[in-house]
Amino acid sequence: MTATDSAPTVRDAVASHRFAMRIGGEAVALGRRQLVSVDPTTERQLAEFPEATPADVDHAVQAAGAAASEWGRQPWTSRAAALHELATAIDGNAEELALLDTLDGGMPIRTARKDVADSARALRYFAGLGGGIEGRSLPWSGEGPQLRTMREPYGIVGKIVPFNHPLKFAVVKVAAPLIAGNSVILKPSEFTSLSALRLGELAAGCLPAGVLNVLAGRGEVGAAMVAHPGIPRLAFTGSVATGQAVLRAAAENIKHVTVELGGKNPMIVFGDVDPRTAAQAAVANMDLRRTPGQACWSTSRVFVHASIRKPFLDALVEAVAEVRVGDPTDPDVDMGPLAYEGHHRRVTELVAAGRAEGATLLCGGDRPAHLPTGYFLQPTVFTDVEHGMRIATQEIFGPVISVLTWRDTEEVLRQANDTTYGLTASVWSADAAQADEAARRLEAGMVWVNSAATRPLGMPFGGYKRSGLGKEGSFEDVVSYTREKSIISTALPAVQRHD
Repeated sequence: MTATDSAPTVRDAVASHRFAMRIGGEAVALGRRQLVSVDPTTERQLAEFPEATPADVDHAVQAAGAAASEWGRQPWTSRAAALHELATAIDGNAEELALLDTLDGGMPIRTARKDVADSARALRYFAGLGGGIEGRSLPWSGEGPQLRTMREPYGIVGKIVPFNHPLKFAVVKVAAPLIAGNSVILKPSEFTSLSALRLGELAAGCLPAGVLNVLAGRGEVGAAMVAHPGIPRLAFTGSVATGQAVLRAAAENIKHVTVELGGKNPMIVFGDVDPRTAAQAAVANMDLRRTPGQACWSTSRVFVHASIRKPFLDALVEAVAEVRVGDPTDPDVDMGPLAYEGHHRRVTELVAAGRAEGATLLCGGDRPAHLPTGYFLQPTVFTDVEHGMRIATQEIFGPVISVLTWRDTEEVLRQANDTTYGLTASVWSADAAQADEAARRLEAGMVWVNSAATRPLGMPFGGYKRSGLGKEGSFEDVVSYTREKSIISTALPAVQRHD
């Protein structure tokens, strides 16, 4: 099935598929409460899938534990081969997986296809890192014990992933713990579960039973994973408030936790930059042509030097107008709907707050006139934004850009850093020394200089402050799914024989 087929036919094919959870390699579907996937483009039911319970978390822990010992003892090359096989299976089902994310989450089909390709590529990248997990020999002066360390997998890892890149995040975030020798329990967002459930089907033919378990469910399932004493290592991606709750609950069992949370990321544009170039970068940095601003790294606070404010705003309105909004199954569409109704409501409420607090709505702010149905919102630009407004301080996670004006470098750096977040930042200047100085002073885990939002494979990703703990997407990520054991070996004295 391809996106060139009629949309009703594609949607019917998805609706007829029997989606199941995977626990211990077995499909779990019958006799379960069902959750409903709502197509955010049509606002109609797309498919049903089984809802997990806390009891299923116990079952998954048992299955993962039974598989973990053998999986962790395999040579890393064997684990790498299994990950390569899964990558090949993803490639072989690429169009189907892309369509699931397009229909289930509103992602434009072009973006969904890229996400699928990126997922397979990431699996192959992480597969190649397995041989780098190694211990150390430590020096010892004189005669004494041998000192060495080794790294061992935790055994069972829990992964809770968000709704905005359903397949990509499911795949990329399980790759590191798998190559490190762990079994994984994956919980996708209840709003965009379909591609992760399909991933579980594909993995059942590539990985040993129980190595990857996929549970679909609401918050109680994630809470059960966080609280379960049999899951010593956990990673969560989502909101700050939920991340804080995860950390509090995980503290009960002293779990090793990675959290990748939100951002209210600044983009600083100096006066020596071509306004049109900066405006195009502002659109790219917002991921408007990939997701409707549903990206934690989006630079939604754009600080523009007063000397180029007017031409920048003119160019920004033009650039935003070029973003084609519509049915995401259309390959010519740049931006689809927001992922689900509750999120659409929250974003539109923040747009209303921007108006009420006195910001100037430069463009957008409403539903596109040609789209009466679906969770759509026009790309939106506010100007005359003050530093303390809600649209300048709260993560919106939608297609909303707030433009602030500045004149003094010290002041703009202070305002850029004056947030509880610290995920990403972007600096644009023709003066390399000036740009580098700003990048070093920005309190963010990743800073782009004269480039739009990209993250090459192997580049560590993670935030400062309330934007998270730990790094993902790199070799450091793999190592974080192992524990270091120190071994002190002393030879026994020779036994004297008496004949």
